[in-house]
Amino acid sequence: MTTADLSSTEEGCVLVTGPLVFASVVELLAKCEPFFADREELVFDFYEVNHTDSSGLALLLELLDRGSAQGVSIRFRNMPSSLLGIARLSNAEQLLPVTG
Repeated sequence: MTTADLSSTEEGCVLVTGPLVFASVVELLAKCEPFFADREELVFDFYEVNHTDSSGLALLLELLDRGSAQGVSIRFRNMPSSLLGIARLSNAEQLLPVTG
Protein backbone atom coordinates (compact mmCIF):
# COMPACT_ATOMS: atom_id res chain seq x y z
CA MET A 1 0.00 0.00 0.00
CA THR A 2 1.52 3.33 -1.07
CA THR A 3 -1.35 5.65 -0.23
CA ALA A 4 -0.88 8.16 2.55
CA ASP A 5 -3.45 10.61 3.77
CA LEU A 6 -4.08 13.51 6.14
CA SER A 7 -6.91 14.40 8.45
CA SER A 8 -7.55 16.93 11.19
CA THR A 9 -7.74 15.74 14.77
CA GLU A 10 -9.95 17.16 17.50
CA GLU A 11 -6.79 18.70 19.00
CA GLY A 12 -6.17 20.66 15.80
CA CYS A 13 -3.27 18.47 14.69
CA VAL A 14 -2.80 17.05 11.22
CA LEU A 15 -2.79 13.25 11.48
CA VAL A 16 -0.64 11.57 8.85
CA THR A 17 -1.57 7.98 7.97
CA GLY A 18 0.02 5.35 5.74
CA PRO A 19 3.54 5.09 4.38
CA LEU A 20 5.94 7.99 3.89
CA VAL A 21 7.80 6.61 0.89
CA PHE A 22 8.89 7.82 -2.53
CA ALA A 23 5.57 6.75 -4.10
CA SER A 24 3.44 8.68 -1.60
CA VAL A 25 5.19 11.86 -0.49
CA VAL A 26 4.56 14.03 -3.58
CA GLU A 27 0.82 13.46 -3.39
CA LEU A 28 0.88 13.91 0.37
CA LEU A 29 2.72 17.21 0.07
CA ALA A 30 -0.02 18.51 -2.23
CA LYS A 31 -2.62 17.43 0.33
CA CYS A 32 -0.79 19.43 3.03
CA GLU A 33 -1.17 22.79 1.34
CA PRO A 34 -4.76 23.57 2.51
CA PHE A 35 -3.74 23.02 6.13
CA PHE A 36 -1.37 26.01 5.95
CA ALA A 37 -4.17 28.49 5.28
CA ASP A 38 -4.92 30.90 8.12
CA ARG A 39 -2.64 29.10 10.59
CA GLU A 40 0.17 30.34 12.78
CA GLU A 41 1.13 26.85 13.91
CA LEU A 42 0.74 23.35 12.53
CA VAL A 43 1.44 20.11 14.39
CA PHE A 44 1.83 17.02 12.22
CA ASP A 45 1.18 13.78 14.10
CA PHE A 46 2.82 10.65 12.67
CA TYR A 47 1.24 8.16 15.06
CA GLU A 48 -0.38 6.23 12.18
CA VAL A 49 2.56 6.20 9.78
CA ASN A 50 3.34 2.56 9.08
CA HIS A 51 6.50 2.77 6.97
CA THR A 52 8.99 5.41 5.95
CA ASP A 53 12.17 5.90 3.98
CA SER A 54 14.37 8.89 3.24
CA SER A 55 11.51 10.41 1.23
CA GLY A 56 9.73 10.92 4.54
CA LEU A 57 12.60 13.05 5.77
CA ALA A 58 12.51 15.06 2.54
CA LEU A 59 8.79 15.67 3.13
CA LEU A 60 9.40 16.97 6.65
CA LEU A 61 12.12 19.34 5.48
CA GLU A 62 9.85 20.60 2.70
CA LEU A 63 7.04 21.18 5.22
CA LEU A 64 9.44 23.21 7.37
CA ASP A 65 10.47 25.25 4.35
CA ARG A 66 6.87 25.94 3.34
CA GLY A 67 5.96 26.81 6.90
CA SER A 68 8.83 29.26 7.09
CA ALA A 69 7.84 30.86 3.79
CA GLN A 70 4.21 31.24 4.93
CA GLY A 71 4.91 32.29 8.51
CA VAL A 72 3.55 29.04 9.97
CA SER A 73 5.39 27.38 12.84
CA ILE A 74 5.70 23.63 12.25
CA ARG A 75 6.10 20.90 14.87
CA PHE A 76 6.16 17.12 14.54
CA ARG A 77 5.01 14.55 17.07
CA ASN A 78 4.92 10.77 17.37
CA MET A 79 7.77 10.49 14.92
CA PRO A 80 8.53 6.93 13.83
CA SER A 81 11.86 5.74 15.19
CA SER A 82 12.94 4.77 11.68
CA LEU A 83 12.40 8.35 10.49
CA LEU A 84 14.33 9.73 13.44
CA GLY A 85 17.11 7.30 12.61
CA ILE A 86 17.25 8.50 9.01
CA ALA A 87 17.34 12.10 10.25
CA ARG A 88 20.14 11.24 12.67
CA LEU A 89 22.20 9.54 9.94
CA SER A 90 21.64 12.54 7.68
CA ASN A 91 22.68 15.04 10.36
CA ALA A 92 19.24 16.58 10.06
CA GLU A 93 17.80 15.55 13.44
CA GLN A 94 18.49 18.93 15.00
CA LEU A 95 16.50 20.62 12.23
CA LEU A 96 13.29 18.81 13.16
CA PRO A 97 11.05 20.48 15.77
CA VAL A 98 9.90 17.27 17.45
CA THR A 99 7.45 17.36 20.32
CA GLY A 100 5.99 14.50 22.30
